[in-house]
Amino acid sequence: MATRYDSSVTEPKWRERWERDGIYRFEPDSDKPKHYAVTMLPYPSGNLHIGHWYAMSPSDVHARYMRMQGYNVFFPMGFDAFGLPAENAAIKNNLDPRKWTYSNIEYMRGQLQSMGMMVDWHQQIISADPEYYRWNQWFFIQFFKRGLAYKKFSAVDWCPKCNTTLAREQVIGDERRCERCDSLVTKRDLDQWYFKITSYADELLDFSGLDWPERITSMQRNWIGRSEGAEITFKSEAGDPITVFSTRPDTLWGATFMVLAPEHPLVAKLTSAEQKASVDAYVAEAIRKTEVERQSTDDEKPKTGVWIGAYAINPASQERVPIWIADYVLMTYGTGAIMAVPGHDERDFAFATTFGLPIKRVVVQAEQTADTPLEAAEAAYGTVVNSGQIDGLSSAEAKEAVIKWLEAEQLGKRAINYRLRDWLVSRQRYWGTPIPMIYCPTCGTVPVPEDQLPLLLPDEVDFKPTGESPLKLHPTWRFTTCPNCGGAAERDTDTMDTFVDSSWYQARYLSPHDANAPFTKAIADKWLPVDQYTGGREHAVMHLLYTRFWWKAMRDLGLVSANEPMTRLINQGVILGEDSNKMSKSRGNVIDPDMLVAQYGADTVRTFLMFIGPWEQGGPWNNRGIEGCVRFLDRAWRVVTDTPQRHDAAGDASTLERQTHRIIKKVGDDIQRFAFNTAIAGLMEFVNELMKARETDVYGSEQWRKASEALTLLLAPIAPHIAEELWEFLGQSASVHLQAWPTYDEALLIDESIELPVQINGKVRGKIQVAASADEATIIAAALADEKIAPLVEGKTIVKQIVVPNRLVNIVIK
Repeated sequence: MATRYDSSVTEPKWRERWERDGIYRFEPDSDKPKHYAVTMLPYPSGNLHIGHWYAMSPSDVHARYMRMQGYNVFFPMGFDAFGLPAENAAIKNNLDPRKWTYSNIEYMRGQLQSMGMMVDWHQQIISADPEYYRWNQWFFIQFFKRGLAYKKFSAVDWCPKCNTTLAREQVIGDERRCERCDSLVTKRDLDQWYFKITSYADELLDFSGLDWPERITSMQRNWIGRSEGAEITFKSEAGDPITVFSTRPDTLWGATFMVLAPEHPLVAKLTSAEQKASVDAYVAEAIRKTEVERQSTDDEKPKTGVWIGAYAINPASQERVPIWIADYVLMTYGTGAIMAVPGHDERDFAFATTFGLPIKRVVVQAEQTADTPLEAAEAAYGTVVNSGQIDGLSSAEAKEAVIKWLEAEQLGKRAINYRLRDWLVSRQRYWGTPIPMIYCPTCGTVPVPEDQLPLLLPDEVDFKPTGESPLKLHPTWRFTTCPNCGGAAERDTDTMDTFVDSSWYQARYLSPHDANAPFTKAIADKWLPVDQYTGGREHAVMHLLYTRFWWKAMRDLGLVSANEPMTRLINQGVILGEDSNKMSKSRGNVIDPDMLVAQYGADTVRTFLMFIGPWEQGGPWNNRGIEGCVRFLDRAWRVVTDTPQRHDAAGDASTLERQTHRIIKKVGDDIQRFAFNTAIAGLMEFVNELMKARETDVYGSEQWRKASEALTLLLAPIAPHIAEELWEFLGQSASVHLQAWPTYDEALLIDESIELPVQINGKVRGKIQVAASADEATIIAAALADEKIAPLVEGKTIVKQIVVPNRLVNIVIK
């Protein structure tokens, strides 16, 4: 046996054998308890970067661990293959986006296989395959039949020179220019398809039964933005009703002006002749901005707006209030109009201060009176003043009283409002799922018959320099016959948002070649929902929200019984360059995993990615650090395979036995909670102990044999190739990946341990239990992984880590 492990020979050998023996083949009917693990599928951009490895390798480790725990594990992989990058590449390089995409998939699949992941590639899905997107179209039709898909006019970003709509990614810079031609982008209303995600708004606010990070559920709650209040009707002096939504109807008497969104339909009607020029100019500028820009709460950003030359009447005070337009009011939230209460709303206060508008106090706190000056907006609840019949009531009492009064006077009603808006799914692009709708001048909008699905994307399309969709310009594809009357008709030339592809793919993995249904229900009933989902937190309010909506819609279609797509979610952090900046080619700090695999082997790369730090935090790449993992795996290899020249010194077999049982428990517990760095730190310490023991008469004993086997089994999920080679060396015939996780004896876990307080910047924030013999690296790793300490250091720079032996740990951060 060689003294050094040769990954270039061993890793390909074992991957070929795993494939030949089919040890990772999906067994949907096994009697074992199921564990369905999914990591977010990649986009085939051309090659895997180290971030893909960081997301996928640890997910594979956990899946392998669960398999060794006796579960029937399914851990599939696919490609999110539609999207803008392929179309941009086609336009730029005169390429067929299909060939570009599938060439990338072929290359990336090889890269994924080089990781040694336990993926059954027979279950692969590619969202650009007709056998997949056929069911996107089928779902679209079911949603249309149930009223969940509808069409309406709405604004899109439009390039007047390219004569096309632009995706969010194609609008660049503060000036919002087209990335293709650098023209200023405008807004244009188009007839577009939506999915009615708002029908499930309240359900989407229910996270019971989900083991998801609080930051994700909090982001979704904020995005949905449920608020209770009242709709209140003001009237212009000309008699036009202007409805506003307010969460604070108790402050109605404090409304001293109104603000309409620049796009509000009443703006043109109510604007006076004297104000028309300035209003038109402001509207033109405002509609070019994104909603994010318009909703900015940056205190340094100047407040802008224009009076339209008209007034409304406050229904409570009967006071005349001026009507303004301002870009911080949006047509997509509430009614597109607000009653401005500057005394008790920060934005309204800033606006009123800028333009010299009245500010009136209608709520007081203890020791304040109705005449106490307002130096800033006071948004807190209190006691109502200066408000007619509701004076003296608490804000909560006044809120209820005003709603009842509004309803009695037919001036408004109780209402619930959501920030969430329906999902716009139309894309004026080629490389996506064609929308399966036909427009007939006689029959109207008609779905493509289901037995004619999939509606295929045409080949040999022409990407003209205007940037218009090839589906719109194709000489024949657009024109068809109505499936109802047989008359001349046209197909919809839009394609679907690519988030559609990733909203239900977890179910398709289970039966990717079912030609009769989106997935085989008998298998889905057994395997869904997903037990463990992993991926980036940046998908919180897009993919993760859309897939929850889709699941509830599938449930209502009778396809699944689960309310949620996945029960447990864990997010990984981000790998940075060695300069601690986000990796990018322009910075020159990108890490190429292929080069690392060629130099060190896949197992070393996997191990180092998990050893960098807590997985959910990420951290900077360190080329020097990977050498430590090289040495660790080399020592693990030698401790099992090399025979020491001398091993006659006296040793303690019972100590080795206790160490073996402790490490079995530790590594298992750490992998289960995705604390891979501390699992590896523990294994490093264990290998060190084995290196010492092999120089004694413990070598060759039963305890030594069990320790060597345990080390190999514990390495198997983390470094699958080297573990397989070691298992074979130990005389085992069946794959190490078909073995059970080693068991431990609780009685042998008892050992001298110490409790150490953990300080952050000198203040005690938690305590950890470690073995009295634990080295500094193990102690630091345990401290950083502690459930109380980890959130406090997340996102912070660790300046220093201090271990005072047997006394404390101090972590200095900034």
